[in-house]
Amino acid sequence: MFLYILGLVAFYYLYRWFREIPRVQDKGNKFVYITGCDSGFGNLLARHLDKQGFCVIASCFTEKGEEDLRKACSDKLTTLHLDVRQNESIEKAAALIKDKVGAKGLWAVVNNAGVATPSANCDWLTIEDYKSMLDVNLIGVIAVTLSVLPLIKKARGRVVNVASVFGRISPMGGPYTVSKYGVEAFNDSLRRNMVHFGIKVLCIEPGFFKTNVTDRIILGKSITQLWEKMPQQVQDDYGPDFLDKVNVMMTEKLEKMSDPDLMKVVSCMEHAVSAVHPRTRYSPGWDAKFFWLPLSYMPTMLADWVLLKEAIRPAKAVN
Repeated sequence: MFLYILGLVAFYYLYRWFREIPRVQDKGNKFVYITGCDSGFGNLLARHLDKQGFCVIASCFTEKGEEDLRKACSDKLTTLHLDVRQNESIEKAAALIKDKVGAKGLWAVVNNAGVATPSANCDWLTIEDYKSMLDVNLIGVIAVTLSVLPLIKKARGRVVNVASVFGRISPMGGPYTVSKYGVEAFNDSLRRNMVHFGIKVLCIEPGFFKTNVTDRIILGKSITQLWEKMPQQVQDDYGPDFLDKVNVMMTEKLEKMSDPDLMKVVSCMEHAVSAVHPRTRYSPGWDAKFFWLPLSYMPTMLADWVLLKEAIRPAKAVN
């Protein structure tokens, strides 16, 4: 019986591998809109798809990001400014894209733009801290998608949303995981709504990779700023050495946990955009596949124990 089950599993993965090989044709006439192309995954994806022949529309937050991409890519790549927090910016970008794609429609939008700060324990934060991240990581994703959805319907294209493995499990406080859970929910509902129109909606759920999102210096500065503006009562709850312990933990663990090979994620994004039969979900990163996702399926009591056993205890912890 064991060999029978093993054979079925092997057959399934072999079948899936063959099924996922074919790529869409006529890439030169397919437009792909990518957000957050200043650096990281979005920047690499824009360059990668440009080399493959797609008509890339890369949105950046800074002029330098646009300039660097134009220098590195072919004349087929178009850059534009986008602030996903501003409806006016989103609508202006959508109007430019509508003129650019014409009757062909938009083949794909890749919602990659995102931030990771402010991140800290929930009681360190204000509601404004939550809103500032949700505006980018969740509301921005929804707003950008809705702004170009009629163009995607026209092309019978696809929506690719970059969530996180922390949209499946929440090991930390703050708005980051809240935003990624929201992206997962939006992705699932949109996928079921759009299947009737021939649109594929895919989700990328990376683990830890070396980007600005996991940059120890950026995160450390943000946490220090949050600590310094906290009420004294909250600081007393955690103790005067708590911040130092957090910084030591980030220094030791973020470097070890973060994978420098960003192409693992970019390859999943490219497959979601270009495969004839893309996957519904992609989980790049060994930590995502073999730790975070299995942990998300475990009983809550067991998951809590795993995540809390090495957590830094506040000075006034009662258990």
